[in-house]
Amino acid sequence: MREDELVKERTQPQRRAYHHGDLRNALSTAGVELAREGGPEAVVLREAARRVGVSPTAAYRHFASHADLLVEVKHQAQAALADAMEAALASTAGDAAVDAGGGEQATRRLRAIGWSYVDFARDQSGLFRTAFCRPELTSQGVPAQARDRTETLDHFDAFRSFHLLRDVLDELLAAGLIAPARRPGAEAAAWAAVHGLATLMLDGPLRGLSDPARGQVVEQTLAMVADGLRAP
Repeated sequence: MREDELVKERTQPQRRAYHHGDLRNALSTAGVELAREGGPEAVVLREAARRVGVSPTAAYRHFASHADLLVEVKHQAQAALADAMEAALASTAGDAAVDAGGGEQATRRLRAIGWSYVDFARDQSGLFRTAFCRPELTSQGVPAQARDRTETLDHFDAFRSFHLLRDVLDELLAAGLIAPARRPGAEAAAWAAVHGLATLMLDGPLRGLSDPARGQVVEQTLAMVADGLRAP
């Protein structure tokens, strides 16, 4: 093989083999890789088919459009975010022994999921953007499920990341660190604060912060969330 052919072979994305009958999952996996590399705009069904090593016609038997594939990838990106949050919570398990019942453990767990959320946005920016994208705005063919699904707080209740946040807030409530009157809707307030911060650090004017400045802003935001919900 000539040297130029070797270079071309090394630089081209490798096609992935798939098991017969599992093409949909193979395409979904390729879609997640595309999202990781370039965000929701990079999730193109033809490119996913090329990476898997099948024809576009075969791919369209499993996904009717780019938006169909993007909806599936979006769900997987949301699951990846929840995985990161769960891992962060698991890392606090060893701290439970030093908690004398004053809510220190619940506070640490709130900080852990807050930091994991911001870190995921920075380290997995393509998946983060995809997790919260609007498929009908980033793809051409809009499937019915993408058109009709209105994402509200009730809709997000189906995802683990929402449950993780809700459980930690309930722990804070049980420890007396949240006023009962402030508990309803606290998920939305906490989520909005941390998501807004993550977005500003990813695509906004806070993206150029140094690591020390970034850490200070994250800690201040999480303290603001906790203090704003705290019982008098």
